Amino acid sequence: MTDSPTAAATSTASTASRFREKVCVVTGAGGGIGSAIARRLAREGATVVVCDVDGATADTVASEITGEGGRAEVAQFDLADASACHQAVDDVVARHGHLDVLVNNAGVNRRGDLLALSAEDWETSFAINVHPLFHLCRAALPHMASRGGGAIVNTASQWSLQPAPGHIAYNVTKAAVVAFTRSLARDHAHQGVRVNAVCPGEILTPMVEAHLARTGRTVADLDALVPFGRVGTPEEVAALVAFLASDEAPYMCGSVVEITGAQAVA
Repeated sequence: MTDSPTAAATSTASTASRFREKVCVVTGAGGGIGSAIARRLAREGATVVVCDVDGATADTVASEITGEGGRAEVAQFDLADASACHQAVDDVVARHGHLDVLVNNAGVNRRGDLLALSAEDWETSFAINVHPLFHLCRAALPHMASRGGGAIVNTASQWSLQPAPGHIAYNVTKAAVVAFTRSLARDHAHQGVRVNAVCPGEILTPMVEAHLARTGRTVADLDALVPFGRVGTPEEVAALVAFLASDEAPYMCGSVVEITGAQAVA
């Protein structure tokens, strides 16, 4: 049974201001899932800090948000630079006086099994997928705790729970994201800081589309692997992230939520 148009409109209206007067930082916000998260939070009233190493894509996302009447600003920096991570958080707090939501979404996928993968690919995977969580959360936590709480949502992967063949660096680093999420939640729940993770399956992002083009596969090929009948969209992941970051999920802390359409591993 599907919702009626009236019910859908009511649902949209009920979430329209969940992040009013809140400041949300989103990393990798120039990409497919990251940009969808940034747009969703902005539509629900947040001031969104669009973080990406690619300033041009970050500018585009921020401009689209402001063009729709939302509030967005850009923070261009390299997540592999620990000092830049700390500075980005400090700058946000200096400008706004607070930081309410941190979404650690940025990530890279270096393909290959252990013998095919280069040492550089292994190190890069940790430098982008894992280390920035340490530095950004270390910078953000004191500010959140001093205000009585906040929300951190980390993007892991279904492959963090069910490893895919030929992706050892991605599998391992995303499993580290899950462990980091659960550990951080246990350590800081008493300060009112909720930490959760999402584990997307196949999501139709520009990165996935580019990979399909390189390999000669089609979206229909991916759809056929998913019991739900299709791959997911960035907007569907963004809706889940927004829920976990919102006050509607006050008791969710240390949760690792899959969003896969009942798919196992492609």
